[in-house]
Amino acid sequence: MGDTTDRTGGTVPAGDELDRILAKLRPLVGYKVKKALGAATPDWEDIVNEVLMQASEKIASGAFRGESSIGTFVYTITSRRIVDHIRRKSRVLRDAPEAALLPDPHEQVERNEQVGLLLEAIRKLKPRHREALELFYLKELSREEVARRMGTSPAKISEWANYAKKALRRIMAG
Repeated sequence: MGDTTDRTGGTVPAGDELDRILAKLRPLVGYKVKKALGAATPDWEDIVNEVLMQASEKIASGAFRGESSIGTFVYTITSRRIVDHIRRKSRVLRDAPEAALLPDPHEQVERNEQVGLLLEAIRKLKPRHREALELFYLKELSREEVARRMGTSPAKISEWANYAKKALRRIMAG
């Protein structure tokens, strides 16, 4: 395959000549990409390959008009590809949940242990104290409703609930 003519009457390299030019530009493109993204970015080589492939395709398809040098054309594609990569990465980071919102596994284990200890402590309470706690705090019934269900006075329900809370604190602390 030989050179083709561009819109301005100049020649656009094709085939082996194009491959030679792009191979010569590869280190420059690699340097620009590594400098922009950082050498520690694992995607930098993929981006270099995408840039050179896109440049080759655009030149072969006639999208390169020959109004600038091939180096300038490849440089423009490189810059745009870097910006696209950064936008894609920042979009992924923007959509990712914040680390503070994720539960800490150690805290979760500790909380589960505390819940287990609390349930064990509740089982140790007298049945009427346990029932008063359940109806008043878990089912959120009023003192009067709890008293009616348990057949006693609202004052007695307050006394049992307070006693149960103090007993739970004592059991959990010791």
